[in-house]
Amino acid sequence: MIWEIFLQRNRAQYFFESGNKQGAYLFLFTFETGCPCSRKRQLPPILPRFMINFEFEADYVLENERALLCPLNSQDYDRLLPFSLQEPELWQFSLVQASGAAQLRNYIDLALAARKAQKEYPFIIYDKREKAYAGTSRFYDIQLTQKCLQLGYTWYGRAFQGTGLNKHCKFLLLQFAFEQMGIERVEFRADSRNEKSIAAMKSIGCTLEGVLRSNGFTAEGTRRDSTVLSILKAEWHSVVKERLQHKMN
Repeated sequence: MIWEIFLQRNRAQYFFESGNKQGAYLFLFTFETGCPCSRKRQLPPILPRFMINFEFEADYVLENERALLCPLNSQDYDRLLPFSLQEPELWQFSLVQASGAAQLRNYIDLALAARKAQKEYPFIIYDKREKAYAGTSRFYDIQLTQKCLQLGYTWYGRAFQGTGLNKHCKFLLLQFAFEQMGIERVEFRADSRNEKSIAAMKSIGCTLEGVLRSNGFTAEGTRRDSTVLSILKAEWHSVVKERLQHKMN
């Protein structure tokens, strides 16, 4: 694969993987652009062809023809508030609640604080087909020295569920983790009662590892079990990447 650099559309500098229509497009913005997630940025040094020296302070934007993932910031509160007020059931199985204005503010503040502490990297998701914000996702428990991280805190509004958007987002995030960050293992966790989420993880190629018993509180205050799944770098290159590309087509 050859990485090419283009300075074009909307005065933005694009780094993208040549010849891969489904590939992750890494955008580093230098100006205010027409992109819905655009913000003024200071351009980091030009990236190497394959791997990057991941920096929590840098703003990484991932895009393909369907999905656009931008770093979450405090201004995204208003974009996500309608979900928080109208669809509180989205966080039924979440360890951190975001239903209601106050809890959404706390949800975003905790995510941004975790990024500042170099533990997490949250994204807001924009559905390019529907021209609307759809939800969030993030890398968390990031261990760069061990080359491991978890992928989660993923939720989509009802209108975006089952539309294929999740597969596009997972492709972008996994490709970035394995091929640019150099991660060796991506872990996923879900409340063991959340059969829909666990089925979605298995459908993209996650391997079921087991269950962590009574490892957290539910929204109701009871204890929950967490199902653990994962994808290894070798599995991404040998099976999962091609499977996801096929599903997106």
